[in-house]
Amino acid sequence: MTWTSVLLFFFCARLFSFVFSSRRPRIAPIPPHTCSIAIFLGSGGHTSEALKLTSSLDFNRYTPRTYVVSEGDAFSAQKALTLEHIKASDAVSSDHLPQYKLLTIPRARRVHQPLLTTPPDAVKSLLVCVYLISICPLFNKGAFRRPFADLLILNGPGTCVILYAAVLLNKLIGLPSTRVMYVESFARVRSLSLSGKLLYHFVDRFVVQWPDLVQPGGREDHRGCLV
Repeated sequence: MTWTSVLLFFFCARLFSFVFSSRRPRIAPIPPHTCSIAIFLGSGGHTSEALKLTSSLDFNRYTPRTYVVSEGDAFSAQKALTLEHIKASDAVSSDHLPQYKLLTIPRARRVHQPLLTTPPDAVKSLLVCVYLISICPLFNKGAFRRPFADLLILNGPGTCVILYAAVLLNKLIGLPSTRVMYVESFARVRSLSLSGKLLYHFVDRFVVQWPDLVQPGGREDHRGCLV
């Protein structure tokens, strides 16, 4: 019982410290030559928005790229491959092959799935995310103490919360952690999505696309419409 209390206290202290520090202004680090990036493609409109953001990036700078899709989402996987092929055909002067990969994670909750049957699927999704984000990078050759990616972009829906939970676990236990930027959907004009509300206090940067979502003293970063 004593050890359980100690572990619980340590966990709460780490969580409090992390949330408090995320509110402090940060000095931007000197950017490296390249930045590895992961993009969660949440299917449908979320995928379209995420890929629209990705297409505006300099692929020579943001490399390698990891596209994370939900199980059974062939649409998002195909759209990511199409974007990579378009970028590769445009970069006719490049001597380097495109550096990207696709990762598939279980859905935390299927459309219209009853809430009572959701927890087992959510736990399965979390375990896979922990394996990909926390465990696999420790065994990458020549990349010890390197995070899963330098930057993770989230745009919703619910499975992205599970994906972030794995990143948060790394932060709490001291493993290399990915910086996370959440970009609220273009469709959210006056109120945040449920995923946005859950991640609001935790992600490194929270971007909104409409001025009505900016709260006085809040963490919202409004840069206009991005998609």
